Formats: sequence, C-alpha cells, structure tokens
Amino acid sequence: MRVGRALVAFAVILAATLAYGQQPTNPQTGSIVGVVVDAQDALIPGATVKISGDPTADRSLKTNGEGAFAINDLPAGTTLRITVQAPGFGDWNSDAILLTPGQILDLQSIKLIVAAELTSVAATTPEKVAVEQVELAERQRLFGVLPNFYVAYDTRFVPLSPKLKYRLALRTATDPASFLGAGFLAGIDQASDVAPHYEQGASGYGKRFGAAYTGAVTDIVLGGAVFPALFHQDPRYFYKGTGSKKSRMLHAMSSPFVARGDNGRWQPNYSSMVGDLSSSAMTNLYYPEIDRGVGLVFKGALEITGARIVSAMLQEFVFRKLTTNTHHHSHNSKARIVSP
Repeated sequence: MRVGRALVAFAVILAATLAYGQQPTNPQTGSIVGVVVDAQDALIPGATVKISGDPTADRSLKTNGEGAFAINDLPAGTTLRITVQAPGFGDWNSDAILLTPGQILDLQSIKLIVAAELTSVAATTPEKVAVEQVELAERQRLFGVLPNFYVAYDTRFVPLSPKLKYRLALRTATDPASFLGAGFLAGIDQASDVAPHYEQGASGYGKRFGAAYTGAVTDIVLGGAVFPALFHQDPRYFYKGTGSKKSRMLHAMSSPFVARGDNGRWQPNYSSMVGDLSSSAMTNLYYPEIDRGVGLVFKGALEITGARIVSAMLQEFVFRKLTTNTHHHSHNSKARIVSP
C-alpha cells in the first residue's frame, strides 16, 4: 500500500510537471492535471480523459504510463466537465469546473470503481453529500477524544449551507472537550498568575475560565459560521495528503489566508482573518482594563492566526494518523454527485 501511494504521489508530481512544462500560450486559459487510479490506488495507464462544455475545449486524451494527464489551453471563465473512462471500470464524472486565467487545477487522485461494484452505488445530490460530510466530520476525534470536526478528508468538494456551517460551529463550541480545554488554560494562567490580571482564588479562576471560553467560542462561531456564511466561504481545512512535502506545507501554511469559496474557487480567507480580529476584539472587552488596548487586539489576532498555521501543519502531516473515524470517507468516493 505504501508503494502504491508513493507511485500515486509521483504521478501527481509528474502531471503537474507536464502542465508547468507546457504553459498555456494564451494567458486567458488554464490547465487541468490529475492521476487516475483504482480503489487500491494502483495507477491506470491508458485511461481516456474527455473534457466537454465548450466547443473550443472539447477533446480527449489518454493517461500516460504513470496514469497521469495534463490538459492545457482550456478556456477560462467557461463551465467545463471532465469524464474519465477505462475498460472494466465505471465512468468518473467531475462536478462543474470553472477555471481562472492562468490556473492549473490539480484534481489529484481520480478513483475509478470496478464496473461490477456500481450496482451498489447510488447517485446523490450535492446537498446530501454535504450533510453526509458534516455527519462524518462530527465523529472525527483526535486521540479519540478531542474534536477534529473542521478537517475535510473527502476529496469531493460540495459547499456547506449556512445551516451546516452553524451546526459545525455550535457542535464544536458545546463539545465537552471545549469546556475542558478552557478549564485547562484557565488553570495554567491561574498557576502562573499571568495576564489577564485577575485575582487568585475561585473568583479569579472563574474569570479566567470565562475569558478562555469566550475567546474560543467567539473565534469558532465568528470564524466558523458567521463570516463564512456572510462571505460565502468554506471554514474547513481541506486535507491535501498528496504531492511534495513543500506543496503540502505551502497548502497548510496558506490556509488561514486562502479559503475555498462556496463556488469552489480559492480566494482570500476573509472569514478567518476578520474572524480572528473580531474574536480578539471581543475577548479584549472581557479582560480587566489593564489588559485592554488596540495593540493587544492585533497581538491577540496574530497569535490566533499563528496557532491556525501550526494546527494546519499538524493536520497535514501528523493528525490524520491520530484522528479516529477518518476511514469512513474512503467509501464516499464511490458515490457520484448529480445535480438536482
């Protein structure tokens, strides 16, 4: 299995290299790359990749000996769709794709299902897939205890409705681990007698607990629901898992600053940046007067953002192996998403 994954990673890099090595001649075009594999991550050379949706884009090609393909000079701003076919396998159909000028869209590993298995595969709508993804995410726990609800391991992207965004935020904010985490931080502040400058004793601990929990909840609700619903952005971290370590590291480090919009496009992460600043400002009001100030608000926001970067790095390289119930997502790749 490790060898298979290594080959897939190599093929992904090869596909990207093909695209970069054949940059579109027209700056108003884009490229699509990917690797075709079976359910066991074995590469599928010679698979047929067809693209449709625009007369100037309609074409087909075969994957190379490493199962990789690269389609260049595709029109930007036009809805496109990809179909992948191989003997003995069922067809794979992409969701609608809208390229931006100069974009190289990496579809990563496209899994084909053996035709005999398709009888058990039911078509489903994007709305149903979104609900299913949230339900599965709510079972993900780091070390089997800590909530890890905001990480998407499913490679299919479907937008979350505002209702689902609020559901994830409230589920996280009210999880027992969130209360225990705030209590733990309050205990550390109490023992070290650091800012915020509250008195000692039960009263001081209660205030420290309130400050810690208020900061956590406002950041979760604002950055995970209110602003994502307002800016039409997805608050989840999308696990990459493939490609070079450098590409995965850049993917993780950029997550607080780049988000996936509900339209599927990558865009500035206003939800996270504004959410961190707003959360820090609200927490600042809860602190004693000696611990307030505009400078402290920005300092707090930077600390939250820094913590996000560290968390994303751990999510990409460490936490997947330590998170329970992520295996459920492997079954979802068999379901084909159809528009209602």
